[in-house]
Amino acid sequence: MPKEYVTSDQNVYRVGATGVSLDSLVYLYREGMSPESMVESYPTLTLEEVHGALAFYLAHQAEIDAYVAEGDRIAESQHAESRRTNAELIAKLRRARHESQIPG
Repeated sequence: MPKEYVTSDQNVYRVGATGVSLDSLVYLYREGMSPESMVESYPTLTLEEVHGALAFYLAHQAEIDAYVAEGDRIAESQHAESRRTNAELIAKLRRARHESQIPG
């Protein structure tokens, strides 16, 4: 019986029964990180699970790339909204940081 290395729950891809998102491994894969290094970064994963998840990604690359791009778009939109909503607080913190710096 084939193992299921990637699951989708509420439109979020996870590696097996772990809480590690497939996105996390995809980003590392794109950066050229080895599967062994990925296991070091995520000790809850086995080398088999990482290879299985990467095989799933490569078999469904167009779909997963679109999923990751949409997640990136949503995150950027949320960051922009947060910067707008908290503009006054951000400016106050920047002023306080600037004022607390010791002159060179």
